[in-house]
Amino acid sequence: MTEKKVSKPKKSATTEAKKFPRKAVPVYLEEGDSEEQVARKYAALATSPELAAYRVINGAERVSFIGEDIDVPALMAQLRDQAGAVNRGDLTQAEAMLINQATALQSLFARLAERAMSHDQIPGFDANLRMALRSQSQCRATLETLAAIKNPPIVYAKQANVTTGPQQINNGTAAPSQARENEIEQSKLSEVNHELLQNTRASGSECGKVSIASAMGEINGAENC
Repeated sequence: MTEKKVSKPKKSATTEAKKFPRKAVPVYLEEGDSEEQVARKYAALATSPELAAYRVINGAERVSFIGEDIDVPALMAQLRDQAGAVNRGDLTQAEAMLINQATALQSLFARLAERAMSHDQIPGFDANLRMALRSQSQCRATLETLAAIKNPPIVYAKQANVTTGPQQINNGTAAPSQARENEIEQSKLSEVNHELLQNTRASGSECGKVSIASAMGEINGAENC
């Protein structure tokens, strides 16, 4: 009696050990890194914003239908890409996030308001309606934020020019010389107002002498000098 060998099925891509989803948080170390460099990389990872976001997402999605399929390195790479897009000025992801949050909050408002209406007693009605109105308020605030991103307000700044003319520096402090200029102008005006004008005409005595001499000359027939 011969023994029949049962051939085992070949392992396919689906039966092989799964490489994805990966659940370990990646730390990129290089050969030749010193202990100080390794410590720095771990510290940078621990304080990175993408790791903080991953921890929250992982805690929220752990019991959801998608939690088991999340690849940790891919998720953290996606978070870095989103942050890089914002740094470049691309707010597409942020705008999509806000409008989706507003829609979810609107749905939450409707559900809580619906639950409030189903209560005949005040405690249940009051609790659900309060939460419904809070959801509505958050929905409004989210839409206002989205509108501010899409159409940022224009700020018109008016600058008051309080210094006219040159400034004088006294002991390292800039002091306007407007008061000094006003004093100079007033002094000039005082000089003009109080200055005796030069008399271009002859004095009264000279005029008298000339008139008398002229009269005598006419009488005596002498020439005027």
